Amino acid sequence: MIRTVYQTKNLMKGCRRLVLRQCFLLMNKSVIITGASRGIGKATALAFAKEGYDILVCYQSREADAKETAEEAKKYGVRAIPFQMDISSLSDCRRTAAKALMEFGKIDILVCNAGISLPALFTQTTEDDYDRLFAVNTKGAFFLTQAVAKEMIAAGGGSIVNISSMWGVVGASGEVAYSASKAAVIGMTKALAKELAPSGIRVNCIAPGVIDTEMNACYDEDTMSALAEKTPLGRIGTPEDVAKTVVFLASENASFITGQTITVDGGFIGI
Repeated sequence: MIRTVYQTKNLMKGCRRLVLRQCFLLMNKSVIITGASRGIGKATALAFAKEGYDILVCYQSREADAKETAEEAKKYGVRAIPFQMDISSLSDCRRTAAKALMEFGKIDILVCNAGISLPALFTQTTEDDYDRLFAVNTKGAFFLTQAVAKEMIAAGGGSIVNISSMWGVVGASGEVAYSASKAAVIGMTKALAKELAPSGIRVNCIAPGVIDTEMNACYDEDTMSALAEKTPLGRIGTPEDVAKTVVFLASENASFITGQTITVDGGFIGI
């Protein structure tokens, strides 16, 4: 009788595990995207929605824009949830990973896109400017990735894509602190790719060039035209140009690519 009870309990446990496995197989894949209310982040969210991914649309202050992104994504038949978080806050990074797990049951992809710029001479950059820049661009990506990677390791794999900048590759006069923060993201990507590869997690980076986003709204039309002329392909990039590359790096089509930085810049620094 006792043996029969134990056998029944074991059978029930086995059935529950089987049901859970089947549920995971039926689930859409999921992605966390920071800075997803506009620009590259929004384009990336919509690109993943077209591929059938459920999306955590992370934003800091632009609630209306994040809700708009989510509503557009839902048109593709996926779940898209706006989620307010401060990328520079360690507790918010952990809260973000927990939210994605609660909503989707797993985290397949992380896109660390949120970032700020600082056009300022090196000699005029203050300590507060520096600290804020690195808190958002570098610390945030580090600790959100840490929170998500723990879940990916437990699940047996995943893909992480960080958004840096071409100035993180070659540096920009007048943007020393920004260039340094984005170079740090590239270094983190390379090191993390080696550390997480045995766990089945790929980590790659994209370094966009001049892209038509609000971050470049500070430049006038003449300046943007001059930048387009300096670009071998003869135009300014679009958020969609970057988004397509993010989706590729996160997909099985890039299953043997990790630790790489792909410059999406129309040849601006690459030729």
